[in-house]
Amino acid sequence: MKNKLLLICVAIIICSCGSHRKNEKGDKIVTTTKKDNAIETKRDNTDIEYKGKQWVKNISALSQPTKGLQGRHLSLWASHGRYYNINKDKWEWQRPYLYCTTEDLFTQTIVVPYLMPMLENAGATVFSPRERDWQPNEIIIDNDDDRKAPYYIEINTSPRWTDAGASGFSNAGTSTIYGSDNPFYTGTTRMAKASKTPTCTISYQPEFKESGEYAVYVSYPDIRKNVDDAEYTVYHKGKASVFHINQQMGGGTWVYLGTFNFEAGCSSRNRVVLTNKSDNNGYVTADAVRFGGGMGNICRNGQTSGLPRCLEGSRYYAQWAGAPDSVYNSKQGTDDYKDDINARSRMTNWLAGGSCYVPNIKGKGVPFELSLAVHSDAGYTNDMKSIYGSLSICTTNTNNGKLNSGKSRQCSKDFAQSLLSGLQKDLTANFGKWATRELYDRNYSETRCPEVPSAIIETLSHQNFPDMVMAQDPNVKFTIARSLYKTILKFISRQHDKSYVVTPLAPQHPYIKFVDEGMVEIAWDPQEDPTEPSAKPTSYILYTATGNGDFDNGEPIKGNRIRVRMTADVQYSFKITAVNKGGESFPSETLSAVYHPGATKSILVINGFHRLAAPAVVDNSSELGFDMDEDPGVQYGKTLGWSGRQLNFDKSKIANVGPNGLGYSGNEMEGKIIMGNTFDYPRQHVKAIMAANEYNVVSASSHAVTDGRVNMADYTCVDYILGMEKYSPTAMMNYKSLSTAMQNILRAYTRGGGSLLISGAYIATDMQSESDRRFLKEVLHIDNGISQRTADAVYGMGTSFSIYNLLNNLHYAATKTDVISPAEPAFCTLTYSDGQSACVAYNGTDYRTLALGFPFECIKLEKKQATIMKGFLKFLIK
Repeated sequence: MKNKLLLICVAIIICSCGSHRKNEKGDKIVTTTKKDNAIETKRDNTDIEYKGKQWVKNISALSQPTKGLQGRHLSLWASHGRYYNINKDKWEWQRPYLYCTTEDLFTQTIVVPYLMPMLENAGATVFSPRERDWQPNEIIIDNDDDRKAPYYIEINTSPRWTDAGASGFSNAGTSTIYGSDNPFYTGTTRMAKASKTPTCTISYQPEFKESGEYAVYVSYPDIRKNVDDAEYTVYHKGKASVFHINQQMGGGTWVYLGTFNFEAGCSSRNRVVLTNKSDNNGYVTADAVRFGGGMGNICRNGQTSGLPRCLEGSRYYAQWAGAPDSVYNSKQGTDDYKDDINARSRMTNWLAGGSCYVPNIKGKGVPFELSLAVHSDAGYTNDMKSIYGSLSICTTNTNNGKLNSGKSRQCSKDFAQSLLSGLQKDLTANFGKWATRELYDRNYSETRCPEVPSAIIETLSHQNFPDMVMAQDPNVKFTIARSLYKTILKFISRQHDKSYVVTPLAPQHPYIKFVDEGMVEIAWDPQEDPTEPSAKPTSYILYTATGNGDFDNGEPIKGNRIRVRMTADVQYSFKITAVNKGGESFPSETLSAVYHPGATKSILVINGFHRLAAPAVVDNSSELGFDMDEDPGVQYGKTLGWSGRQLNFDKSKIANVGPNGLGYSGNEMEGKIIMGNTFDYPRQHVKAIMAANEYNVVSASSHAVTDGRVNMADYTCVDYILGMEKYSPTAMMNYKSLSTAMQNILRAYTRGGGSLLISGAYIATDMQSESDRRFLKEVLHIDNGISQRTADAVYGMGTSFSIYNLLNNLHYAATKTDVISPAEPAFCTLTYSDGQSACVAYNGTDYRTLALGFPFECIKLEKKQATIMKGFLKFLIK
């Protein structure tokens, strides 16, 4: 009985602390009454609205919403981050290791890849008091650099660039470590009189050590008569994207433009150019340009965090971004924990001060009209099966219930309640279950300090495993983020009494086919959103890339198909987004094609790798958790959200936190980017096929094949990509590698004489039913004796090659691969390093097949891919 009471007390303590243990908000706790959870129905009809130009505007974007979040400015952050604990004299996370992550790491995997882009696709300018770029590399080009051309170049006629007479960023090199100094106080800045025809430019051209995605930030000083349309052009792999920056706000800090693909090296194809072009009288000002998020460089007692800056708390980013000492160092270096909590709101107020929404505080004039803190909570359900769910927080009982503008704080309660209601509706509609808990009206820094409507959303409990099984699935993360975006859209629209339209979901089932010599047709389907009647596409945007280049700024399309004339022997890649008055969707999967004049045979590449999933689940009578060694799951693109493998699976330790607690995990993966599914593998396969220099090649989603819109019989050979596709009983979506419908299509195709190349890590082990096994034997000629192993190298065909088998930042890893034995008369053509069969070949008089027990695209070197593919095609195509 005594032990039971102790467990109950521990659970109560953990649950009551929630995600704000240790009085997270840094001030006294005010207790609440039952009345706090009542929904406030009274509305404040005071309508304050910013009428000027947006802080950051992508002029090149084809989607320009009219019933979305255009012209709106939002402050948004993902809970906690790494901080320096002065009492322990070390850097540590603010929340414990649980289920392969920490709250500090987990919440950003909702905010960064999903929520921020959704809000920006709807037209909003989004600011975060935490670094948002997961790129650990950083290059800064500044006018104060000792190095000039080709890195920093001014080109002048008249008017020309002159000293602006205002302080700015000082770049002493990316290895610089900062103590208490502010990097924006010691540099110089530039200015030029604006002109309708540009007379002077500045080129910021970095030298990239590694190709990849980099965020681009610019800075400029505050001076009188700054223009509101300073023009910056970002050149990314030769493509140009133009932005207008309203320099009448937000000077003296880093201003995010976007994230772009850049090539390694130093080239004019990869740079930022600023001109003095403007439609207004006044001045264009200039300072530094930053590429990439970088590593943490704020030193505390001789130590930096040793991690990418994006994993640190807001306290350190605020210093790096030029905020005054009062924003991030109010505790005079004695308590970084509380300074981090308060810096999130104080940075928002510092930037918003002087705007119409925060008129009575001196600041940078950025018209933020809402702030949101995205957290996860602690607490668990005793049955270890039920969802613990969401909770939201607001603060109305401060400053006489008024915001800085005089508007009632009751609007924050409306916002917080809407967040909860939205999550309940959307998660239940998509996944059949969810739970919501209380709405707290209490005194927390992140809801008390912001001078604009604000809320904290505790999305779920990171201590409750059923919550985490769902939440580590990217499909659920997307749905959580989309729900939060929709609530923000609807809340702001209600505040201004405006109608709204929800952005569409991504187009689906795309395919490419030749319709004439050198001409292809690209077609796709709209994706319905049953929960949102307004989320219907009215048009589409086709984005095109050639060769290894980046995608262009798009071409508007009215219908759901378009024809494209292709240049001979040039690889084209395409992706599509859906558009309506509310904004733009996420992109479809990427397809690719090549036209080879005189080709008599065509190849179809099918993308069947669509899987997104949490790691493998362990759930038995005594153990519970994630087994990343069995299966690390598949995230959407890259992620920085893992801390390490789960170490404690003991269900009886559910009430404990720490090494002796259920879910406790290691730290070997923290700070490491892990690549997941990028949905663009036809691009790799088509490039490899091009090396044969003989075939026309197109590609299609597997769904377009099973829907009957693509006929395999039209192609001499099919290259089927299955990657990490497989069924899992605990996954939120069904990703069976080969459905019965697809098996029937492949059976008919091969009976008709078609040649088939099929590859994937689970092409055999995912086929467990009697009919599945029959298909393996009769069509692919794989024997029933199949198993899995970890492979790093493959041998055969007179060569050897390495594959991605360990989690890494460049390409998804096939951590397990299939050992597949041939059924006579088939034979083995490739083996793993231990001699076990990795590839089964069938050379019949009726048809030919090659089945790989590993994903072809996981071959590490492009040259090896081309060599191996050339050999495959020589075997398959008679």
